[in-house]
Amino acid sequence: MSRSARLFALLLALLCWVVLVTHVRLGLARAPEASLWQELWRTGRYFTILTNGLTAVSMTAVALGWRVPAVWAAGLTLWMGIVGIVYHALLAMDFDGLRWWTDQGLHTAVPIALFLWWLAFAPRAGLVWRHALWWIGWPGLYMLYALIRGEIDGRHPYFFIDPPKIGWGPVLLWIVALGVVFWLAGLVLVALAKRLSRDRPRPEDAVPDGLPPR
Repeated sequence: MSRSARLFALLLALLCWVVLVTHVRLGLARAPEASLWQELWRTGRYFTILTNGLTAVSMTAVALGWRVPAVWAAGLTLWMGIVGIVYHALLAMDFDGLRWWTDQGLHTAVPIALFLWWLAFAPRAGLVWRHALWWIGWPGLYMLYALIRGEIDGRHPYFFIDPPKIGWGPVLLWIVALGVVFWLAGLVLVALAKRLSRDRPRPEDAVPDGLPPR
């Protein structure tokens, strides 16, 4: 990775860590009787928090020199993009003060910044159409986790995976619909990666100084 890519990744990692830590601190302020571990357990039920955590760890590793695989970079970008889209389409809430800034950081700033990093710096060679199916794995695993956890402790993080509230039939329909959305968005991302890879100049196309182009 270039120095610019690592610097951008460092700034993005710092953004992620700041908003995640602030989110946890705000939660502790609202429930002062809770311990840090209890708050981490509570907030760890949300796809937004877990995926922002993956982004924070991944971008920290990139800043430290990790050569992130193209499949992981694109998948992470897709997952964070869906975090932002689903939130603003279905889940947006009115906050004020620091809670508003934190909320926008988690659902808007980080997804946009990660997408810009992917456009500018991420490796894209080798991405193929089947990867759009692979990328459903993380949200699918999360859905399973959230449903099992909800059945155990009685708290479901989102209305569309809350069987006691809307029933198992609608929950399954939501899961299928969101799976299709993830898959289609993944196809779009692969198509964009292929287009960007074609537009990037190849080393063999470079023209030495003083020679006419072929």
